[in-house]
Amino acid sequence: MKNILFLFLLIPLFSSAQSQDCIYDVNEKTDSTSLKVTPQKLLHERLFGNSKEFIFFNLINESGTPMLVVQQIQKNNAFIPVNCLDKKSKIIFQLANGKIVTLVHSDLESCSQLNYDSETKDNIRILTGYFYFTPSNYEELSKSSISLMRIQFISETKDYVVASEYFSETFNTKTNPKDYFIDYLKCVQ
Repeated sequence: MKNILFLFLLIPLFSSAQSQDCIYDVNEKTDSTSLKVTPQKLLHERLFGNSKEFIFFNLINESGTPMLVVQQIQKNNAFIPVNCLDKKSKIIFQLANGKIVTLVHSDLESCSQLNYDSETKDNIRILTGYFYFTPSNYEELSKSSISLMRIQFISETKDYVVASEYFSETFNTKTNPKDYFIDYLKCVQ
């Protein structure tokens, strides 16, 4: 009997430890539209010599339509080739439960923009893409962790292993990329 009582006392502790609070960069509602935008979270960081690559995620709900925003930032003192996304581009996730989930890119073509940092003498390419959920993949992502991610650009496909916990040397932050959707999809429902 004491064990059962002890378990009931622990259930609220575990459920509150697992939930993330919803924080928004934008949370506006008018008579005809609404917009919720979550803060960016680092999903991937690759540092190799002079080359740096970062993948950030954030979620948007624009008038009832949830989207994933993916931003790729590349830095290098050498030339960085352009990456583009179009309506045929996809982002594919392999989940811990073995299922494959695909998000499709919006119809807007976007290519990485080249910038130059004169202080560090680095070329910087920034690419932002907007990907749509379907009701079925939305449900799967909210229940299972991510293990792999594939981004299909116009000219190439890149695979990323998604870490369960990651400490960024560049930003001095700790994230849990594999549980990104479990933690934050509820914020744009």
